[in-house]
Amino acid sequence: MTLIREKNLVNVLFVCTGNICRSPTAEGVFRKLVDDAGLGPRIGIDSAGTGAWHIGEAPDPRTVEAALARDFDLGAIRARKVSTDDFPDFDYVVAMDKTNQGELRGIAPNDMRAKVHLFLDFTETHKGEGVPDPYYGGEGGFEQVLDLVEDGARSLLAHIQNTDL
Repeated sequence: MTLIREKNLVNVLFVCTGNICRSPTAEGVFRKLVDDAGLGPRIGIDSAGTGAWHIGEAPDPRTVEAALARDFDLGAIRARKVSTDDFPDFDYVVAMDKTNQGELRGIAPNDMRAKVHLFLDFTETHKGEGVPDPYYGGEGGFEQVLDLVEDGARSLLAHIQNTDL
């Protein structure tokens, strides 16, 4: 994704392990909330993974199916790996769990580590928690991810509206 810096533009990158379940879900949910709020031109959104296993792949079919059932379209998203080059371009590098957060802080340039946030820390009810990886679990895991991501995305958007726009 090419990000264009304009006045008041905020760029958000969601990061999980493989970029096929949690972070594309967060990207799709957040994009819809941002568009519904009329803020699409002011907030750039992308997702990536800490690993390179799935580069170029679409999100997991179970993720896509669960998201579509709630009217979130993940069809255009393709997996990519996060890199140190992402840090200057994004205002928020949002980790889906504490392992991802630690990996991101490990690759972030020293002066940009403050950009790394744990996704659910933006919520009132799930601070300090990670979004569980549904990849090896049952179908209910994808619904749980969506529940947590919808809460986190609403909270992150409210935070950005209150502090950055």
